[in-house]
Amino acid sequence: MQNSRHYAISTGRRLLCAVRLRLGTGLSCDKRNLRVVPTQFSRNRKHETNVSALFKPVQVQANADDEDVGSELVGKLEKSELLKILNKFAQKREIKALCSENGLDSYLQQQAFGSFRRYCIEAENLPVDVHIIFSDIMQGAGHIDDIFPYFLRHAKTVFPHLDCMDDLKKISDLRQPANWYSNARAITRKIVFHSGPTNSGKTYHAMERYLSAKSGVYCGPLKLLATEVYNKANERGTPCDLVTGEERKFGISENSPANHVACTVEMTSVNTPYEVAVIDEIQQIRDPQRGWAWTRAFLGLIADEVHVCGEAGALGLLQKICETTGETVEVHRYDRLTELTVEDSALGSLDNVMPGDCIVCFSKHDIYTVSREIEARGKEVAVIYGGLPPGTKLAQAAKFNDPENSCKVMVATDAIGMGLNLSIRRIIFYSLVKPTMNEKGEREIDTISISSALQIAGRAGRFKTQWEHGYVTAFKSEDLVTLRRLLSQTPEPLKQAGLHPTADQIELYAYHLPNSSLSNLMDIFVNLCTVDDSLYFMCNIEDFKFLAEMIQHVPLPLRARYVFCCAPINRKMPFVCSMFLKIARQYSRNEPITFDFIKRNCNLPLKLPKTILDLVHLEAVFDVMDLYLWLSYRFMDIFPEAARVRDAQKELDEIIQQGVFQITRLLKNTEAGQDSDMPTYNTRRVTSVKEPRLPSSSRGRLTERLLAQGLLTPGMLSELRKEWDAQATGPKDSQDYSADSDDDESTKKTARRKRRK
Repeated sequence: MQNSRHYAISTGRRLLCAVRLRLGTGLSCDKRNLRVVPTQFSRNRKHETNVSALFKPVQVQANADDEDVGSELVGKLEKSELLKILNKFAQKREIKALCSENGLDSYLQQQAFGSFRRYCIEAENLPVDVHIIFSDIMQGAGHIDDIFPYFLRHAKTVFPHLDCMDDLKKISDLRQPANWYSNARAITRKIVFHSGPTNSGKTYHAMERYLSAKSGVYCGPLKLLATEVYNKANERGTPCDLVTGEERKFGISENSPANHVACTVEMTSVNTPYEVAVIDEIQQIRDPQRGWAWTRAFLGLIADEVHVCGEAGALGLLQKICETTGETVEVHRYDRLTELTVEDSALGSLDNVMPGDCIVCFSKHDIYTVSREIEARGKEVAVIYGGLPPGTKLAQAAKFNDPENSCKVMVATDAIGMGLNLSIRRIIFYSLVKPTMNEKGEREIDTISISSALQIAGRAGRFKTQWEHGYVTAFKSEDLVTLRRLLSQTPEPLKQAGLHPTADQIELYAYHLPNSSLSNLMDIFVNLCTVDDSLYFMCNIEDFKFLAEMIQHVPLPLRARYVFCCAPINRKMPFVCSMFLKIARQYSRNEPITFDFIKRNCNLPLKLPKTILDLVHLEAVFDVMDLYLWLSYRFMDIFPEAARVRDAQKELDEIIQQGVFQITRLLKNTEAGQDSDMPTYNTRRVTSVKEPRLPSSSRGRLTERLLAQGLLTPGMLSELRKEWDAQATGPKDSQDYSADSDDDESTKKTARRKRRK
């Protein structure tokens, strides 16, 4: 009789609790047997399995109630019996099926079951409804399946995304990016594509239309190009403002904006109407890191005429994108203005360098090596690479371009491909392999693309200079065939344009997933987003995530955190990264970052560099000042002394210029082990100036191919040779390092090493 009364009372309470719970969880209730009938979810199981590990479980507090009401109603629970019930519940196939239907795949189930088990066992006082359910099961008055709604409630607390997955997918639906820009869609834009190779005058014709318009915006890939347009427009009598991430200049005055603007493409305004817009180097729309900025400009500019300049390979993609906007593309094609000849033989030796030559390298190490070897032959060298300040690049370019200057040879990276006017007679490719970052954020070493080869080679023989006939060749004879093949082809057709999550989208994600870090939110967004992959791809976010994880422990508002992580920082420079972290900490305390802060942490004033290590440190300090200026335009109150930082940066640019002018002396001092005047914390950035080269007798046919393709470097091959020497059992003169069999073994070892990395 007592058992029957207990059963009736507990069943009534259980039914009431279950009905309340099921109404709150989106589950329907079958009152006849108190079983859960799951609501239907529409999910892509394969896709969800890939992203479920990104959702980090939220820790649930063990004690839900202060008073143990459940024990007062139905008695204490035996923990050992409770554990048996929980384990049996977790192992039931029917329960696992219900979990899958409610969005819990095997990974999430495992995490949620573990959390629920710990919660129930460790809690001193369980919620009354959960306590009663377990009591009923122990008394034989309930079914183990009745635990499911309470488990699901707990799982949704541990994984909040289960309740908002549909909202997250809507937020990250990027299939129609053209519709994000309603102001641009509200007008009929004329799209003009100026198509042609380097030195064809395509940008010149677009700029003439820009300068003659009542208002206009120029969107360029580099600060140097934007600055060049700013200077040219003002010299021509067309007042023009300059807008880059780190700088603002005014053609009239700060209080009277000019009708024309020259800006870097990331700074393009999609809210200001113009008569003419020019987007330069449109093929960069496919860039894995920055392509989103060109996509945004092309889709969002409010202009009567949008002139885009770039390679012919971009035309097909632009036409497909314009089909989604209801626009058509007017094409103007241009031929190269000067002749370009591929030479019959490779350079072979630096002894054969001639006036007007530019040797293109794809690593700073090669820049140092080649420039020193040329100057050792009594020839002065101009040096340009990406890490140099703009003023230093311009100074080196002016030195090389000046017919009266004794400097007749340039050594440069592919930084010369855009943004500098250079009077080059012959381009010499020191190698044809370059380290790159793919869409997945993975580092690869591969032969340069057709587009890059054409872009760089086309810098030879500039129109209206002393070298109107251009020549191109390779340094190594084995590269010449590959170079000819690359230059004989047309640029690869572009297939996709880049996209990137906006701050608004990430804020919406953070609203739904308040316990997730910014890096985690970005990962989830990228994995959940829906993209029309016939036209678009999601740009690489590894640099963004790197910065987000670095400042994750710093208390910042989400919007400010997002802006900080968009800062243009080279994450390979430890000093810049450490300063970024210090600045973020100072900002989080709402303390102004003053010039004295920069001066103290960067050890100003700086001296002339004595070694390459000194020069590298000065470049890092310049980047820190760039970071300050970039942030000063986004948080003016916290970065109040931009003018003083800019003045110091100009002085530093001059110091770096002097250092680069004497780069050979810096290299000699470095190799001689001369002490650096700079702080020692950055010395690990340059570990070696000269990489060993093996004699030709130690290289086989396969080895030569691997070296040419960039799959092996001389340093890696040197390490392999040491391994062979150590492992060899026979006399050294009996080893034939030229044999293909040995080369095959080296290939296997290199592949294993790559996999380990």
